[in-house]
Amino acid sequence: MKTSQNTVLLIGGTAGIGLEIAKQLTALNNHVIITGRNKERLDAVNATLQNVTTIVSDVSKAADVEQLVNRVKADFPQLNMVINNAGRAIVYNLADNDQDAFANAEDEMLTNYLSIIRINQKLLPILKHQEESAIINVSSVVAYVPGVTLPTYAASKAALHSYTTSLRLSLEETNVKVFELMPPLVDTEFSKEIGGHNGIKPSVVADEFIAALTKDEFEIRVGDTAKIYELFRQSPSDALNVMNANRKAWVASVK
Repeated sequence: MKTSQNTVLLIGGTAGIGLEIAKQLTALNNHVIITGRNKERLDAVNATLQNVTTIVSDVSKAADVEQLVNRVKADFPQLNMVINNAGRAIVYNLADNDQDAFANAEDEMLTNYLSIIRINQKLLPILKHQEESAIINVSSVVAYVPGVTLPTYAASKAALHSYTTSLRLSLEETNVKVFELMPPLVDTEFSKEIGGHNGIKPSVVADEFIAALTKDEFEIRVGDTAKIYELFRQSPSDALNVMNANRKAWVASVK
C-alpha cells in the first residue's frame, strides 16, 4: 500500500495513537480527514497540523455516521483509506456486582466493533472505486489474549479481530486491502487507568504502522503484541498467565 498521496479518513484522531498516525501521514503528503466527538480537541489538531480536515462526529451514532458518509461522498470522492481508531474501554471486575457488565459490554461493543462494521459497509463502495485502497482496523493485543482488567473491552477486540479476518478474505479479489493494527500497552491518556505509563510511546505504534503498510503486512503486531502472539501459539495457558500476572493484586485493590 502506498503511504503518500492518499485521502485518509481517520476515525478518532485527536489524541494518542490516532494523533501520532495523523502526524506521520500528513508529513508524508496525505490528506487526513480526522473525526472525533470533542470540538476543542479537533480545533487544536487543525491548528497544529497541515493538510487536515476535522469533522465533529461520533462513530457510535447512526445519524452522525450518515452525515459523515454523505460529506465524504460530496467532498472527498477520492477517499482511499479508512482507519478505524475510535475506542471505548472500561476498567472493572466482572465479579463486582456493583458493576453493570451488560451495559459496559454494550457500550464497548458498539464503539469498538459494531460501529466499525457499519462505517466500513457504508464506505466500501467509495473504496472499491479507487485504484488502490485500504481499511485499517485498530484492535489490540487483547484480541489474542484477554486481560482481567478490561474483560469486555478484550471481548470487543477479539470480535473485531475475527471480523477483520473475514473482511480481508471477502475482499481479497478486490482492490481493497484490509489491515489490522494490534498495539500492546501504549502510554496514552486512554490507558492511564491500567498503567499506561509503562507502555510504549504512540509514535512507536505509528512508526510500525507506516512501515507495515509499505510491505502489505496485514496483521501489524506492534512490540509486545508479537511476543504474546508467539507465546499464544505455543501455549495459550502460558500466554494467559503472562497477560494476567498481576491479576490477584489488581482484584484485591479494587475490592
